[in-house]
Order: sequence, then structure tokens, then C-alpha cells
Amino acid sequence: MRRALSAATASPEDVPVGAVVYDPSGTELAAAGNEREVAGDPTAHAEILALRRAAEVAGTWRLDGCTLVVTLEPCTMCAGALVLARIGTLVFGAWEPKTGAVGSLWDVVRDRRLNHRPEVYSGVLEAECSTLMRDFFRGA
Repeated sequence: MRRALSAATASPEDVPVGAVVYDPSGTELAAAGNEREVAGDPTAHAEILALRRAAEVAGTWRLDGCTLVVTLEPCTMCAGALVLARIGTLVFGAWEPKTGAVGSLWDVVRDRRLNHRPEVYSGVLEAECSTLMRDFFRGA
């Protein structure tokens, strides 16, 4: 999670969310922070960018057995993408009560109708991840 926190602050213009994908052996495949403002792309969430970059490194879109670590509970788009990428484990820090799709508003990743459901660990370094978000929106 510390690596994801570091990635979260790479782009000061964007909401500070960081994501890292690790392969099954624990080797980092890719990391990203939000780039929506920088890229002018509404889909440039940290998770999406990290998944794209990890797939490129891995040479396949199937990230079976990989772990996605992200500082904030994924939204519906990102939750759907990590399920489709076959991520094995999701680790996230802060809960997102407004848009969260891993238990807050929806629970996309545990929907029994889907053919893949990753293992989920929530609240990892939650205080630090929450503080990062709070400070950004307060303008600190």
C-alpha cells in the first residue's frame, strides 16, 4: 500500500488515488495514479491505467493470480475492469461512500452472477489513505 500511496501523489492536479499491480510472485508489474485531468480522459483512473500497463508487461489481458493494491475503494468502472482482468486479489485502503463498488454503494466484485470474484482485503492503511484524500479536497 505504501507504493500505491506514492503513486497517488504523482499528479498533483488529479484526485490522489494510486494503484499497483503485482504478479503472483509479488513482483510489481505496473503502478499508476489518476490521470483524468492530465490526459483529459474520464477513464484514466489509477486502477484502469495500472491494469492496462500490467497487461502490456504481462503480454496478456488475463491477470490471473495478480494482486491490485489501490488507495481508495474502486468505483463501478474500476471494479468491473479488475473482475474482467481476472485479478486474484484486491487490496484497498480507504472506503469511498459516494462511489465505492466493493461494498459501499455496490459490491461488484462479490456479485455471484459473475464468473470471477477476487479475494478482497479492505482498510489497509486506511487512515493514511483517507488523510491523503481529505487533505486534497481541503486544499492542504
